Amino acid sequence: MNKKNDIAQSVSYALDRYFADLDGEKPANIYDMVMRQVERPLLESVMGRVGNNQTQAAEILGITRNTLRRKLTDHGLL
Repeated sequence: MNKKNDIAQSVSYALDRYFADLDGEKPANIYDMVMRQVERPLLESVMGRVGNNQTQAAEILGITRNTLRRKLTDHGLL
């Protein structure tokens, strides 16, 4: 099994637990919640691996440096 599948399985498992924990409550804004929860650790991991070099991190993530800076600011990581 490749790492891509490991991540997908982890997300599926976490979502299954989330829905079970709702105990009948109606979920809302799941997409935004998941993306916000996943994005911060992704940014932290990549930034740590490149010694906080934003140019290298943006390249690894496949986004522009300006987009990276905005995301880092949004997550309070700058």
